[in-house]
Amino acid sequence: MKIDLTETNSSKINAAMVQARRDIGTPAIGMVLTLVIVTDEENAYDALKSANDASHEHPSRIVVVIKRASRSPRSRRDARLDAEIRVGADSGSGETVVLRLHGELVDHAQSVVLPLLLPDAPVVVWWPDGAPQDLAGDPLGTLGQRRISDTYSCEDPIRELSARGASYAPGDTDLSWTRITPWRSMLAAALDQQNLSVDSATVEGEDENPSCELLAMWLADRLKVPVTRTLSSGPGLTAVRLSTKDGDIVLDRADGALATLCMPGQPDRAVALKRRETAELLAEELRRLDPDNTYESALKFGVARLQPSAPAKAEAPAKPEAKPEAEAKPEAPKPAAKPSKKAANK
Repeated sequence: MKIDLTETNSSKINAAMVQARRDIGTPAIGMVLTLVIVTDEENAYDALKSANDASHEHPSRIVVVIKRASRSPRSRRDARLDAEIRVGADSGSGETVVLRLHGELVDHAQSVVLPLLLPDAPVVVWWPDGAPQDLAGDPLGTLGQRRISDTYSCEDPIRELSARGASYAPGDTDLSWTRITPWRSMLAAALDQQNLSVDSATVEGEDENPSCELLAMWLADRLKVPVTRTLSSGPGLTAVRLSTKDGDIVLDRADGALATLCMPGQPDRAVALKRRETAELLAEELRRLDPDNTYESALKFGVARLQPSAPAKAEAPAKPEAKPEAEAKPEAPKPAAKPSKKAANK
């Protein structure tokens, strides 16, 4: 069921949701949290689809906040709230409210969202794109116990990681960190089996991919060894190499789906390490609402403390070596200039 409300307010939206639940025969609320999505029209469809898929594991009330840019000074002064309510089959395992804020109301989104939060239930705020640098200091971010962003969608992901480290608050997290959970689990299990001391490490992945930097910072922070970040053509994170005195532990994923784990004294093993969809990443983050201390420690380690990257992408062609002087051909003597007639008459 879908209900459209034009020029409405939070009270009318709440009343419409209660009536909609009665109409479809489910008056009880069986949702475990409120997920607030802050996005724009361009990314709203994909974000809402991922949230609906994640709601099958975590039934929730999804509140989508879309701030509409006003085209003229007069329209910027006119505050208006339009809403779209979805319940039943149109809203996964919960219910959805899509809010479109116009005019001056854009600067007071938290006042609109606050009455729509489920009582006595945790609140998670997610920015699929365009997240503020200080998540906890954002007016909407203050409503959530958990704040999710994605530095992969930023224009300069590496610089954004440094900014997030400076403004980190308990409850902040990043989907770029969530993407490397299988890698961290696999590497930790490999070190538990080998019981070897790691001397250095190398993380290989495509350029401008913050997941590679986060994995490198995690290894450097936990193992207390130098970690080098090298570049590859991708997709995403492609390989991790841990150097030990008995040989290298290598986790290599060249195709983005199947990886090969190589350990000293053991045969190579193929392990599933596919790249996950946004809905899977979001569902993983919604499983825990407590602060992620491991993420905090890795983030605050800092990108600047990693070893310099290896030469990027394509190296410049080497210049031809100069031949030794002994092998160089002697230059032919220049012919003597003929004396001019004027000089000959002197």
